[in-house]
Amino acid sequence: MGQLFEEIDESLRRWIEAQPMWFVATAPLAADGRVNVSPRGSDSFSVLGPHRVGWVDLTGSGVETIAHLRENGRICLMFASFDRRPRIVRLHGQGHVHVPGTAAFAEVSALHPDHPSTRAVITVDVERVSDSCGWGVPVMDLVTEERDLMRLFAEKKGPDGMDDYRVERNTNSIDGLLGL
Repeated sequence: MGQLFEEIDESLRRWIEAQPMWFVATAPLAADGRVNVSPRGSDSFSVLGPHRVGWVDLTGSGVETIAHLRENGRICLMFASFDRRPRIVRLHGQGHVHVPGTAAFAEVSALHPDHPSTRAVITVDVERVSDSCGWGVPVMDLVTEERDLMRLFAEKKGPDGMDDYRVERNTNSIDGLLGL
């Protein structure tokens, strides 16, 4: 059953980085604010150390994760195995948003392929590492293939069009918190 880990060791790092998809959960401080859970994937996630992870954040239709992190930093990442061997790993910590031109943005983005939709880098100072059984997660066959829709969308819009899109869609969260 579940256990706590002191850190992300080499074995856990390999398992985490092998997962093709993970989930990000954040929430605003306001009691009536909306909790957000977002799926993530593609070659964008890295374990940066025993207590630090990061990923390249691609432009989306909203900006909840960034807005919540800017307000309070609280974050939980969840990785789940969908193959025959069940497992769930959660990383709780304090998240930070890094925009182009910052050292952390350069550090993390250099570890992954360029993407025309990149808007930021998120790093997390991991305070709690735990796993659980994952027995309730279904076994599913994985088609290891990236969707190209986001890349095609961003390429069609071009850099200026993406900037305009972010101003329109990523300035504020659905609760009115500052995004980008």
